[in-house]
Amino acid sequence: MDYILENGWVIEPAGGVTGEAFLASHDNEKLFIKRNSSPFLAVLSAEGIVPKLIWTKRLESGDVITAQKWIKGRKLEPIDMGGEDVAKLLKKIHQSKPLLSMLKRLGKTPASPEYLLTHLLNNYDPKLKEDPIIHHSINYLKDNMNQLGTNHWAVCHGDMNHNNWMLTEENDLFLIDWESAIIGDPVLDIGPLLYWYVPEAEWGKWLENYGMTLDESLQTRLKWYVYYQTMFSIQFFRNKGKDQDSLFWLQYLETLQS
Repeated sequence: MDYILENGWVIEPAGGVTGEAFLASHDNEKLFIKRNSSPFLAVLSAEGIVPKLIWTKRLESGDVITAQKWIKGRKLEPIDMGGEDVAKLLKKIHQSKPLLSMLKRLGKTPASPEYLLTHLLNNYDPKLKEDPIIHHSINYLKDNMNQLGTNHWAVCHGDMNHNNWMLTEENDLFLIDWESAIIGDPVLDIGPLLYWYVPEAEWGKWLENYGMTLDESLQTRLKWYVYYQTMFSIQFFRNKGKDQDSLFWLQYLETLQS
């Protein structure tokens, strides 16, 4: 990676699952470098959802290298996820027409509950399906799928882990790591966020900040999508060989059934 910048820059891995992210530093300047980022990144930057995109370069190899402003700040703590700023940024994302337009141009189509469940089960470990907790959850998802409905399709981040939310020293909030982005029901994001981080007594206030009203129909959608996302996490971490993380989400899935 060193050859893409002028002499004097030091480039080191920035961590992450893909191994495609790097930190470049020179004197007091720092850049976040990523290889083969999606064109979606430019729209996210323009919308103020991720740190500012500084430049994009296409190499002779065909690889595309992007550089973003390196931000000083911190990841949100779990307790921060109930904040009004989180609700309002997520609403901005879900209502963004430029984001939706770009994902459609990149070939994405709306992921209906039927599609999500079919794709999940087709890629699920057969031995996992035999687990009573998993078996019960599969039946729940199938039995309640027809009760879902959505007012509109939106760009969904797909991974509401608090570590993906960054707050700068200037109190600017960003949502990073968009590799799992899809077009879907906004509750795909909202359900897990509320269940995982916000006390149920505070859901009404959080949704009011977002611009939604908690009713029976929404409660059904929230529960369905947290079941789906938890099921997805179990298989995801199993695929990565992170058995302890997979077990954690299996145990959490059991608490949903109690």
